[in-house]
Amino acid sequence: MTDRKRTKLYLHLKKWLEKAAIDYDMIQEGDKVLVGVSGGFDSLALLDLLNTSMIFLPSFSIMAVNIDPGFDETHGDYDTLKNYFEGNGYDYVMEKTDIGIRTHSDWAKKNPCFLCSRLRRKRIVEIAEKHGCNKIVFAHHKDDIIETLLLNIFYAREISTMMPNQSLFNGKFHIIRPFAYIREDLIKKYAKEKNFPVIENRCPTAKVSKRKYIKDILDELEKDNKNVRENIFRSMSHVKLDYLLTSGYKKSNAHEYEQDEPFRFVEKG
Repeated sequence: MTDRKRTKLYLHLKKWLEKAAIDYDMIQEGDKVLVGVSGGFDSLALLDLLNTSMIFLPSFSIMAVNIDPGFDETHGDYDTLKNYFEGNGYDYVMEKTDIGIRTHSDWAKKNPCFLCSRLRRKRIVEIAEKHGCNKIVFAHHKDDIIETLLLNIFYAREISTMMPNQSLFNGKFHIIRPFAYIREDLIKKYAKEKNFPVIENRCPTAKVSKRKYIKDILDELEKDNKNVRENIFRSMSHVKLDYLLTSGYKKSNAHEYEQDEPFRFVEKG
């Protein structure tokens, strides 16, 4: 791990990254951490910050992993990211795949984002096991958690979101999200400050996805109330079960749920 220039933004992000890690018991001494790096500003910022000296967290090692979805036929993005890993001394695993192409074909067009993220995560878990990593880190941030709550309410008929610390296979692996307390705009600002080689998201549905639709709704709501996102985030810690519908309602309306299978949004599409 290396030191970074201690700018005000750097210190702010480190503070909240470590706070989330402590609050949700994300890191233990000697953990081998596999960091999912897509090449976007958020994942590059996460990798960079995890590769710095920690104040309150125990020592751990990191390895970067990139699963190329196959949208860039020239592989220029792949080479850019590979050079970045090597130039900064990161241990890394990179794979070229056709996951993005396959999940956007006719057989999967109903919900390509969910299937794409599921296949990429499956492969990342396999790589974690091969390299002895017990923690898998994703760069999902506070905005992602808020958006996923609304996505699951609107489209999956349930109240759920991404978990900051999620156990897999009876605790063999944990998916952790140290950016859980940090807003997207601050991460983007840090990426510009550091001049990361941010790779364009070439997914054909990125700009028309349901997540983008939810993001646009929240942006519009914030024009009247700047605290909309923060209010939604805080509401997830203030759930009043006595004022939610009981299972009796679901049973009495079961016929409404048999017509089609809802989607769950657990990953960033």
